[in-house]
Amino acid sequence: MAAQKPRDDAPRMTDAQRAYEARRAAKAGMSLEKWLAAKEKDREEERRAAAQDATRRAAEVVPAKKPNLFRRLLDRAQQPLKPSR
Repeated sequence: MAAQKPRDDAPRMTDAQRAYEARRAAKAGMSLEKWLAAKEKDREEERRAAAQDATRRAAEVVPAKKPNLFRRLLDRAQQPLKPSR
């Protein structure tokens, strides 16, 4: 037998979760379906904003920092000695 596919892509809610969301929807003056649709829309907007923020941060170029004391000493140690006069 083939497994039945859920009606939608949303995760299944328990009866307690459904009752909780129904109370929140009633408090907001919306039906449960409208409430869940609005929650999903908000989640999608947050995901989109986070993705845009991540791409913006990746695009920013971080200026090169001045080498610290130990890095400069190591670089100087790798250079050949200067001939004496």
